[in-house]
Amino acid sequence: MSNTTNVQAYRASLLHFHADPAFAQDAHRWHEDGLLVIEDGRVRACGDYAQLVTGLPHGVEVQDYRGKLIVPGFIDTHVHYPQTDMIASPAPGLLPWLETYTFPTERRFGDPEHAGQVAEFFLDELLRCGTTTAMVYCTVHPESVDAFFGAAEKRNLRMAAGKVLMDRHCPDFLCDTAEGGARDTEALIRKWHDRGRAMYAITPRFAPTSTEAQLGLAGELARAYPETFIQTHVSENGDECSWVKSLYPQARSYLDVYDRYGLMRPRAMYGHCIWLDDDDFARMAATGAAAAVCPTSNFFLGSGLFDFAKADQHRIALSLATDVGGGTAFSMLQTMNEAYKVARLKGSYLPALRMFYLATLGAARSMRLEGTIGSFAAGAEADFIVLDPRATPLLARRTGHCDSLEELLFALALLGDDRAVAATYAAGKLVHERSPTH
Repeated sequence: MSNTTNVQAYRASLLHFHADPAFAQDAHRWHEDGLLVIEDGRVRACGDYAQLVTGLPHGVEVQDYRGKLIVPGFIDTHVHYPQTDMIASPAPGLLPWLETYTFPTERRFGDPEHAGQVAEFFLDELLRCGTTTAMVYCTVHPESVDAFFGAAEKRNLRMAAGKVLMDRHCPDFLCDTAEGGARDTEALIRKWHDRGRAMYAITPRFAPTSTEAQLGLAGELARAYPETFIQTHVSENGDECSWVKSLYPQARSYLDVYDRYGLMRPRAMYGHCIWLDDDDFARMAATGAAAAVCPTSNFFLGSGLFDFAKADQHRIALSLATDVGGGTAFSMLQTMNEAYKVARLKGSYLPALRMFYLATLGAARSMRLEGTIGSFAAGAEADFIVLDPRATPLLARRTGHCDSLEELLFALALLGDDRAVAATYAAGKLVHERSPTH
């Protein structure tokens, strides 16, 4: 750390994880008076202030966030940026919601200017809520992907995204072809994957809107480009599951449809997973595929309740996701709030430590990015946020008499939202700072 211009230091309470609290004792690291040292956009040290401050290079000023909590940036593993403008749209269920709002909204994303405007707003909203990485659905238009990655590149954000593949059961204005969708996807992979901090996700929307030919070509791309991601939906809604069964009668289950076409592997992220059975969960564990749990969306659309206990029995990789625009908030704190209620309604319990793990290291592990994001391990990219336990009068009153770290985190998860995020940093650079007047 010889060049002081490349070194920054931040003093606050520090929290990060090295294991899943559900399966390991002492899974977290907590430094009540901590120091986070960043060099060239990466973590160089994280520990007690008293132990680290004397080792700082001469001339490095310490940013003082005492009274606040620094954690790794949140990771949202399932979200639709084109649906930003249709969040909070009423409908009696998933399928009519898609037809009435989603498809007409996505139609406009062939226009690069419109796509760019929405991408800019979307990313600003993520950063305002403390989310520094997301797995993002674009639309069928390649222009929507270029607009998204272009906006993320300007902010130097680590983001995964992909063009949606749909070649049936959708409006003509959103329908691609199996061959055309695969061709566009491969071109976008070559253009964007591993360019800076961009990561490409092969993105069949869901089994009902793809033919067997399209899913087959998606599987071929997944094998040809094993470092890319895969993202899609599975077992979200009862009507949807029945529809899939009628379209793919040869498949054992909804999840088995994807498995048959080579879409179950590490770096495959499956949104929802509400109606999976034990064989499905076992298959996810065996293949390294992960689940993105979307509680606000599942409540909003009446889809069902995710079974955390069953998923944990099979030790599948779990993460939390907002699923905007079916989801009703960009905030991962608000998503934790609803996830806690889902667990209670299914007869299980999510401690606050587990929820913060799922939104940070758990998500990074689900994406096979441990050591890159999601923790303060030495060498990790310096994506982090500053949480203010006194951001609102109610938060300040409740956190003013917390007796444990668990109580403090629980109050942030149940009472917090974007107002609790005082600052957001990406690769060591400040990308959002909350105005004291807001």
